[in-house]
Amino acid sequence: MASAAEQLAANINFGALAKAEELKKRIWFTLGALLIYRIGTYIPLPGIDPQAVSELFNRQASGILGLFNVFAGGAVERMAIFALNIMPYISASIIVQLLTTVSPHLEQLKKEGEQGRKQINQYTRYGTVFLAAIQAYGISVGLEGTGTVVIDPGWFFRISTVITLVGGTVFLMWLGEQVTQRGVGNGISLIIFAGIVASFPGAIAGMLELGRQGALSTPLILGIIVLLIAVVILIVFVERAQRRLLIQYPKRQVGNRMFQGDSSHLPLKLNTAGVIPPIFASSLLLLPITVANFSAGQGPEWLVTITALLGHGQPLYLTFYAAMIIFFAFFYTAIVFNPKDTADNLKKHGGFIPGIRPGEKTAEHIDFVLTRITTVGAAYLALVCLLPEFLIGYSGIPFYLGGTSLLIVVSVTMDTVSQVQGHLLAHQYEGLIKKAKLRGGKRR
Repeated sequence: MASAAEQLAANINFGALAKAEELKKRIWFTLGALLIYRIGTYIPLPGIDPQAVSELFNRQASGILGLFNVFAGGAVERMAIFALNIMPYISASIIVQLLTTVSPHLEQLKKEGEQGRKQINQYTRYGTVFLAAIQAYGISVGLEGTGTVVIDPGWFFRISTVITLVGGTVFLMWLGEQVTQRGVGNGISLIIFAGIVASFPGAIAGMLELGRQGALSTPLILGIIVLLIAVVILIVFVERAQRRLLIQYPKRQVGNRMFQGDSSHLPLKLNTAGVIPPIFASSLLLLPITVANFSAGQGPEWLVTITALLGHGQPLYLTFYAAMIIFFAFFYTAIVFNPKDTADNLKKHGGFIPGIRPGEKTAEHIDFVLTRITTVGAAYLALVCLLPEFLIGYSGIPFYLGGTSLLIVVSVTMDTVSQVQGHLLAHQYEGLIKKAKLRGGKRR
């Protein structure tokens, strides 16, 4: 059976896509949803001067605001209705997951299965609306403080801005959930992916134009290209890397037949947390200073100081970014993988790790191995995300081009392609079953 499945997987090709009607519907739905998202990033907020917004953004584009704009697909520089993007939802998810570890009520909901998860998701949605409202109000006040962006300042502008931006975030949250259920891939990740990919052509064109003007040297441009290729290769290699623990199953007797003991592997990914740690870290860095750059240096002195310290290449920014990436790598791994539950399941089915006693000792061994490989995975995430930050901070590149973006793009692409292949595998498997039934009917 295993060899047949492997042979079937080896024969998968995208030429079978023409026959997979369900998969085609999912792909078209996903593309349609992303198209709607991209259209929304070009619809500006009511009551602002787009030209003044563009000029204001250009003065601040090299800082964290540039990163936020990349994640938002350019919606920030146009101050569009999707300017907050999906970041409030990610921040709310972080807060709810942190509270799950300390709140008995949330911890109990987590153990209740599907119904509990729905309730937790509902709390996350409430938190999203709350955080989005705070950020939207801050943006409206910050835009008014510039003196040139808002055509008619006042409470009407503030209320309309809050309603519009919160509505945009809630719509994207709903759209992402629809893509996850009815499309291909993770909807929230694909929305961030679409925003990042949309900024790539402009970044590449800008880099080549600076090279033509002599602002960037040819060796530096070639070095950037080589670095990007090396980072992509590293991401693909590590995201596929696994530590496989050998699992043995004893001999068993069913009726009068004796079945030989079997063996399998427990795969532990080197980077179990995936792209979540950099997204969480970026979201938390963006949350307190969403408005700071729009004040054009006219805000409180402490806010201006924090904004300066959190610029690309600054020690405080790099320290916070690396620390949060490492923390969330361990935190999210602990949430999605429970060594004790895994050890209990192995013991229940008679499986064991050679040389390790079943039960608690097995859980301790799995936790030990998982901690070691997560340390390597966290270091890899920090390296991939910080290496381009040094390049941006010390080479004078006047636009954002970071490792976090590449990590998200490559990882989401791999995950989406894997899901497409899974749908094709299921379609081909169903086709083989139908053929077998037809042949059986003809023989009869």
